[in-house]
Amino acid sequence: MTVTLSDEARQLIPLIEDETGATVRDCVIDEEYGRLLVLLKAGQMAQAIGPGGQTVEELQDSLDREIKFVEDGPTPEDVIASALAPAAVYNVTISENDTTVAYVEVDQQDRGIAIGKGGKNIAAARTLASRHFEIDDVELV
Repeated sequence: MTVTLSDEARQLIPLIEDETGATVRDCVIDEEYGRLLVLLKAGQMAQAIGPGGQTVEELQDSLDREIKFVEDGPTPEDVIASALAPAAVYNVTISENDTTVAYVEVDQQDRGIAIGKGGKNIAAARTLASRHFEIDDVELV
């Protein structure tokens, strides 16, 4: 599957990599929520966030935008779970019928966290699942 980057995203990736030291796999300009969705190489989340969140805070200040880091993984289930963090994700099941839907089981107390303010966490999961795995929807169960 081919992922297309906007011109702005292509310009931001080297800047994000220089500031964080992490490898960026994808960058999406999320106009609806005024933020960047940044897919990082697996295992590099802590490096990108920095001690006490300092690195990501400085980067957000310099770009004047919120940044949502998501860790890449070998399966769509891994990426979806990372996009919904810090919610406790118990299971992700992918169903392929007329459409491909990822059903996500989260701790009942973490449903609000998984959805995010205004739906922005579940929107991030949907965007990345669609871009990288041709998944049509992500739903909480």
